Amino acid sequence: MSRRSAITAGIAAGAVVGGVVGRAVLNARRRAHDPEARERLSALPPEDLGPVRSFDGTELTVRASGSASEPVLVFAHGFSLDLTAWHYQWTELSGRFRCVTFDFRSHGRSGRAANGDLSPSAFGHDLAAVIDAATGQGPVLVVGHSMGAMAILAMAETRPDLVAERVAGVAFAGAAAGDLLRGAMGSLTSLLRPRLGSLGEAARRVDHLRRHVLSSRIDVGHLVARVTQFGPHASPHVVDHVVALAAGAPSEVWTDGLARLMDLDLRHAVRHVRVPALVLVGEHDRVTPPATAVALASELPDGRLEVIEGAGHIPMMEAHDEFNRRLGRFADEVFA
Repeated sequence: MSRRSAITAGIAAGAVVGGVVGRAVLNARRRAHDPEARERLSALPPEDLGPVRSFDGTELTVRASGSASEPVLVFAHGFSLDLTAWHYQWTELSGRFRCVTFDFRSHGRSGRAANGDLSPSAFGHDLAAVIDAATGQGPVLVVGHSMGAMAILAMAETRPDLVAERVAGVAFAGAAAGDLLRGAMGSLTSLLRPRLGSLGEAARRVDHLRRHVLSSRIDVGHLVARVTQFGPHASPHVVDHVVALAAGAPSEVWTDGLARLMDLDLRHAVRHVRVPALVLVGEHDRVTPPATAVALASELPDGRLEVIEGAGHIPMMEAHDEFNRRLGRFADEVFA
């Protein structure tokens, strides 16, 4: 290597290290002044309604909060997360609504997927099983984040009878009906795919990178999550919680599950969602960019789009007050 090349490489390496150190210092300062720092994000809703068995026998953890006489909200979490992603919703909305949360198969406290089935269709069946078994007989409003939103569409395709009879409205957050390769995780998968030949192999490489990042002595996981998943003002405590959930997800979620999501196209199922639909998207969502939310809202028969300023891909946690205000207002309209 020439002296000039060595100097250039040294400057580049120094810039990278300096950037990482600088972000680490900034994150330390943010942690010191984090208003969410004392929030117990791992707390569970008080009522245990499980296990609920899905179509193939997979056992699902289901929890609830709020009076059974109130209108029912069912919350479906996103990829590699669990029901605690809805912490701010069940703690803040259960005075007015019955909040039912659950873990999808192979996520959180639910059982591993029977026969390894991590298809979007299976997630849709999980959601339908929870509605059938844990929400009484009245109307429900289903709220889905990211993968949970796709589960709503999968359920609408496979169980149109349930949607027609029980679902009064739906709310999508950080959602897309297809074309996930446009987002941040999709961009990484697309980058790896030409070298690896398939989405499955690319997803396995993503899982390898995930485990490498999470095992780093530097808090790289927090930095990567903040850049890819959140807006600029996200609580470090919230970011840490999401990183811990992602770290705890089984490898098959990040391999088979991710590959299936990346190859997903449920745009044909949107027409089955004929109830009022709210599409919420963070201004800084890099996983499912606002353009995908615009497309989804325009394709829904009765859809509306609302952008949450300053938020990223997980608005129900990082901008929970605004998210809850908009969701509560929509729920009041749906159940009026």
